[in-house]
Amino acid sequence: MKIMVTGGAGFIGSAVVRTIVNATEHEVINVDKLTYAGNLESLESVSASERYTFEQADICSLASMQRIFSEYQPDIVMHLAAESHVDRSIDGPSDFIQTNIIGTYTLLEAARMHFNQLSDEKKQAFRFHHISTDEVYGDLADSGELFTENTAYDPSSPYSASKASSDHLVRAWHRTYGLPTVITNCSNNYGPYHFPEKLIPLMILNALEGKPLPVYGDGQQIRDWLYVEDHAKALVLVATQGQLGETYNIGGLNEKTNLEVVTTICELLQELQPNLPKGIGHYKELITFVADRPGHDLRYAIDASKLERELGWKPEETFESGLKKTVEWFLTNQSWWSRVLDGSYQRERLGQGQ
Repeated sequence: MKIMVTGGAGFIGSAVVRTIVNATEHEVINVDKLTYAGNLESLESVSASERYTFEQADICSLASMQRIFSEYQPDIVMHLAAESHVDRSIDGPSDFIQTNIIGTYTLLEAARMHFNQLSDEKKQAFRFHHISTDEVYGDLADSGELFTENTAYDPSSPYSASKASSDHLVRAWHRTYGLPTVITNCSNNYGPYHFPEKLIPLMILNALEGKPLPVYGDGQQIRDWLYVEDHAKALVLVATQGQLGETYNIGGLNEKTNLEVVTTICELLQELQPNLPKGIGHYKELITFVADRPGHDLRYAIDASKLERELGWKPEETFESGLKKTVEWFLTNQSWWSRVLDGSYQRERLGQGQ
């Protein structure tokens, strides 16, 4: 099969592309605009494969999407291209509306035109997999609750509102036009090749340089953490075997407060990188509490039992094993993240925290 992956040079997208090339026989067409967070160096290990093709294109351009559909005739679309950083969405929501809503609409229309001209046999095989986030569900106040596929949408930020909108568009195109779609909503991802503005890589790199580790509020916000390679395997499984018209939640079964995450990173660095920056005895001394993010959700937590029950997926990594692999990766791949930091991004987070 031919699988078209939008946003395939991004953090999760590149993990999906690597998984397809390394663990399946499918062909993959990576469609990425290469904005600040897109990095083809994350795909160096698979870029020479005969089953890999890269197209630099904007999902908001209908002409570009029509050309790619016509040229490559994909059997599956895995749509990951998105603006995804909450702080950036608060600072400048326009890009999020454009990419996440208009871009998804444009891609759906290109996919619908492609689908309508397929033979009946090809129509049976075609599917459009939209990859979304648990943030569309909003906040969980009750510590005993989990997000399920039936949880009502209640987005809090411009980012999550734009993703909620894109989810609704995908469902509408399925119901109104018969486009074969499937949706997944995932919890917070982490792992190798993570862009350094997100919490875990930001804390690792700041700690290595002896810079403050900014934590929003009291650090008690809870997230469910999912190792990116576990997520990529789940996505390929859903894209190829998921039930059309269905939604699947993907979680790591690892609820941690932000402060726990940062503290664990410090402990791992203390073990793996004991040559500390000058003037400190433990990386935890760098933890600094800063003003909270506007509209900050307190807790996200995913119930992924439907995915396990119907398709047999469970995460392979615990938070402890995945985080250790992540810290070790950043320690041994300085050439990758130093080149990222040489570019436009200088870790200028809106509040300074996660």
